[in-house]
Amino acid sequence: MIYAYPCQLTPDEDGGLVATFPDVPEAITGGSDRSEALAMAEDALSTALAGYVHEKWDIPAPSEMADGQVSVPVPTVVAAKLALYTAMKAQRITKVELADRLGVSEGAVRKLTNPDHRSHMSQVHKALKAVGRSLRVEITAPEMV
Repeated sequence: MIYAYPCQLTPDEDGGLVATFPDVPEAITGGSDRSEALAMAEDALSTALAGYVHEKWDIPAPSEMADGQVSVPVPTVVAAKLALYTAMKAQRITKVELADRLGVSEGAVRKLTNPDHRSHMSQVHKALKAVGRSLRVEITAPEMV
């Protein structure tokens, strides 16, 4: 799954832009201009999706882009952690079980599955392999909308 979500930028009465996500309604933010609104949107999206993990909710799949929307990806390490969480949930793998597979403590796995905690990408990648997933990074040019 690609963790990039359609974002709608709407002008507000103060001359700025409000950023909303149809697939993640909890992610609402804004900025004084397009650049600031999109930077804030990435942070709001990551924070909202981390909340889904903390609440043990399913991570929504991004919908198709509609006219006037822009794609906002979450940071790579957050995407990897969301994929790890999703795989563990689908396979009913506990943190203790994953810790045994990785040869680490359950506390270490708690950090690996927490989108709010800084982790080394190599550790998250290793955990993804332990649950039968792989990570692919794609580099693209920014969208110009």
